[in-house]
Amino acid sequence: MPAVTLADGDLNYLLEGPAGAPVLVLSNSLGTDLHMWDEQIPAFTEQFRVLRYDTRGHGQSLVSEGPYSIEQLGRDVLALLDALDIVKASFCGLSMGGLIGQWLAINAPQRIERLVLCNTAAKIGSPEVWNPRIDTVLAGGAQAMRDLRDASISRWFTAEFAEAQPAKVDPIVGMLAQTSPAGYAANCAAVRDADYREQLGSIVAPTLVVCGDADPVTTTEHGRFMQEHIRGAELVEFHAAHLSNVEAGELFTRRVLDFLTA
Repeated sequence: MPAVTLADGDLNYLLEGPAGAPVLVLSNSLGTDLHMWDEQIPAFTEQFRVLRYDTRGHGQSLVSEGPYSIEQLGRDVLALLDALDIVKASFCGLSMGGLIGQWLAINAPQRIERLVLCNTAAKIGSPEVWNPRIDTVLAGGAQAMRDLRDASISRWFTAEFAEAQPAKVDPIVGMLAQTSPAGYAANCAAVRDADYREQLGSIVAPTLVVCGDADPVTTTEHGRFMQEHIRGAELVEFHAAHLSNVEAGELFTRRVLDFLTA
């Protein structure tokens, strides 16, 4: 796969779709990689030049020393856009990817056309949640990542979806088991420290907030908070847990496309 060389390593990406089409950036959740968006790619690339990438610490991208910050991850996106001569793009991020989208829309508004914030919040969790997870992963290494995979199924998918669609669930949770423990822990710290509750009002990009009605991590209430604080933002709720793009599938794809092409 192609990569852009940053100051401290390579950022892995895929750029697909018709040359000259408007650009859409897809940003993965904590513990997954760019393939979490595979189901969306056929429809998205009909109308967009789709740029998806492995966030630092994930997939085939660099694993630099942590902890990371969402600002650092946002600047990685800007460096990727600059390297590919992309002046402006729409951005769709899920969970941690949604935090990156918020940072970009707040701090680099001239680069963001439209914004889709999926299964995310202006602040996700607390140090009491994140610090034990960081410690466990750093101490336990690869085995801890495999344990996290098993524990994450119930957060990422509803029980009925996990039971009925193992062919969709298994590859996604498998990404977590393959994630670098050091990279995962460094990104946990970035999520832990991010808080955009006071800054949402400065977002000017047209925004769609996507929620899952069974999401135990970033609830619909978190989504409504963002909608209420971002001027003109829309909100849509699907029957899904945390990874609504996988669980809601085509419904997710169509609703996001309708917003992006409005």
